[in-house]
Amino acid sequence: MTKDHGPTVKSDKVYEDLREAGASKEKAARIANAYAGGTIDHDGTHLENRSKDELYDEAKEIGIEGRSDMDKDELVKAIRKG
Repeated sequence: MTKDHGPTVKSDKVYEDLREAGASKEKAARIANAYAGGTIDHDGTHLENRSKDELYDEAKEIGIEGRSDMDKDELVKAIRKG
């Protein structure tokens, strides 16, 4: 059963899955909240249709490290990896 992680975590299930996968509390909360807010898009080619700046902004929002050194393809892969 999913535990309630308080009002700062918008998707407890996603948060727990990320924590179990080894994500820090902060990173798991950012990704879970982005997921709950509908700002993460893992479907097919949607990511490829975005500009590098849009991908960078999403990577920043979910806490992907090293994003400033990534090209567009690397940003897409990092976002999909979550």
